[in-house]
Amino acid sequence: MLLVPVDETIVFPDMTVTLTLDAEVGDHVLLVPRDDAGVYAKIGTIAEVTELARLPRGARAAVLTGDVRGIPGVARTGSDGHLYVPVERHEDANPPRAKTVDLEREYRAIVEEIIELRNIDSRVNDFVRSISDAGALADTAGYSPDLTHDQKVRILEELDVIARLELAIELQRENLAELQVRRRVRDDIQSDSQKQQREYFLRRQLDSIRKELGDDEESVVEDYRAQLAEVDMPEKVKEQFERELGRLDRMGDGGMEAQTIRSYLDWLLAVPWGKVTVDELDMAHAQQVLDDEHTGLDDVKERIIEHLAVRKLRIEREIAADPRAGAILTLIGPPGTGKTSIGESIAHALGRKFVRMSLGGMRDEAEIRGHRRTYVGALPGRLVRALRDAETMNPVILLDEVDKVGADWRGDPSSALLEVLDPAQNHSFRDHYLDIELDLSGVIFIATANTAETIPGPLLDRMEVIAFDGYTLEEKVANGRDHLWSRQRDRAGLTEEEVTLSEDAVRTM
Repeated sequence: MLLVPVDETIVFPDMTVTLTLDAEVGDHVLLVPRDDAGVYAKIGTIAEVTELARLPRGARAAVLTGDVRGIPGVARTGSDGHLYVPVERHEDANPPRAKTVDLEREYRAIVEEIIELRNIDSRVNDFVRSISDAGALADTAGYSPDLTHDQKVRILEELDVIARLELAIELQRENLAELQVRRRVRDDIQSDSQKQQREYFLRRQLDSIRKELGDDEESVVEDYRAQLAEVDMPEKVKEQFERELGRLDRMGDGGMEAQTIRSYLDWLLAVPWGKVTVDELDMAHAQQVLDDEHTGLDDVKERIIEHLAVRKLRIEREIAADPRAGAILTLIGPPGTGKTSIGESIAHALGRKFVRMSLGGMRDEAEIRGHRRTYVGALPGRLVRALRDAETMNPVILLDEVDKVGADWRGDPSSALLEVLDPAQNHSFRDHYLDIELDLSGVIFIATANTAETIPGPLLDRMEVIAFDGYTLEEKVANGRDHLWSRQRDRAGLTEEEVTLSEDAVRTM
């Protein structure tokens, strides 16, 4: 029997196709699928030649109708140069109806959903329902335009009817799942498009209403421009502000994107650009402030005065900061020894604003660097918020409990702190939310910790450690009498005449 390779259309029994042949044909031919590599399938379809017409140049157009599956033997090349093979006919041995009824029902249900999703003529569904033979029902999967060449060959090569029907169900179920995903994506896109169109028309109506009321959205943009004129922003920051303001002007003041832009502009305006306080560099004044606010701790005070004196000398002689210097004052000692209040006293001595940042338990790097604006509810990092609260670009920022900073899958905050505390890098610190460079070189950072053992090594290298060994009994009594007692009395709303505390009571406590 003449072997006719078919490269594209997989012909199943009962399927009719028209092919162009260049060989003499008899009543039947064997149609065997062939892949791109020229490999033939193991099973073909014996097809009856129902019509034959001659074409120009000796070719023939044949109308072929699939009969049954055929198992080809060893091929030989005929005198006309074409392949001829002995063929074994394979008639389907239909199993008992009881074994296939559930599979047939499932297959028909899947095909019905596919037809509905693809908007195919309902007559196709009627055709599938009219087939009572299980093997022929499975073969209808060969008509599906969604199955690949290899998948159809697998169905053709499956001689067991039940296995063929199960394979057809599996392939069509995968096809159905893919079609359902496509439908959901298409519906989502259509829904989003309709939503955007609706928002556009509503925004146009809102614009008209605002104009009628004299409340034009341009007033929002002009308000931002007026605020910008009053802020001494760096040129690059100003360009970024103008760029975002232009986006807001083009899209209008409605919608989530506009609110995101307005929030970003508000944060740019909240940074105290160009605002600094003048340092009080009188060491006698600094010593007086430390003595007035803390009793004892003479060694600690001496180290702090030395640190401030060196800072004063470098400023007076205009000596640039050494990137290798451990310029970050770090107060290490047990809880309750006055580390935080000493940091506040340093700010008072210098005449600077004071901001405290608690780092205990911090594990997210975004707490330092901020979240990128693509995240919902994004905010700048805590350093930007500290500058906003201080209302100056050169405050004293106390990094409290720096030894309790952790790290996990969200990042390593200590690496971000290293950039903040390194004089060679902190003049160009980039917050992820603002996405602009901030000059932190004017900030005095003071860190506190209970122990140096858990502070990362690279971070500790940037620090000048001052150890707090605690207070003597007399120093504790003096602190309680001169500082703590008056503070607690005022918090309770009492006056000095209403309640007193003897030194013996303080000593006992």
